[in-house]
Amino acid sequence: MAKILIVEDDEAQLFLYHEELVEEGYEVVLAQNGVEALKCLEGSRFDLIVLDIRMPIMNGTEVMGKISSRYKETPVIIHTAYPEYRNQFILLMVDGFVLKSADLSILKTTIRDLLEKKKGERTWQKNQNIGRKE
Repeated sequence: MAKILIVEDDEAQLFLYHEELVEEGYEVVLAQNGVEALKCLEGSRFDLIVLDIRMPIMNGTEVMGKISSRYKETPVIIHTAYPEYRNQFILLMVDGFVLKSADLSILKTTIRDLLEKKKGERTWQKNQNIGRKE
């Protein structure tokens, strides 16, 4: 079961994302701001992060800067209501950009696709190491 960190300051959206993604079979951890997200990342390993941009205390671009330097292997999806953020330099490091919508199908598809890609990369790396002598 893949473990996903959702970083979102809106409690209603957090609840909705949690319910929808648990129903899809994921383990979901919630953080309401960037500081909480970084604490979660220090204490646990995640397969994917869904990150809002506009949040109090520490915004998503600040969090992305810290994630990109410490947790490079973890795919990040920016999930925001603001399309103008798509072209920010720091966001060139994200693996997905999804505009918020009442229909979560695009977010769910992006999550599934990135997790499958990550799984495929791990399998490829594992196969490359078979037979190698250290």
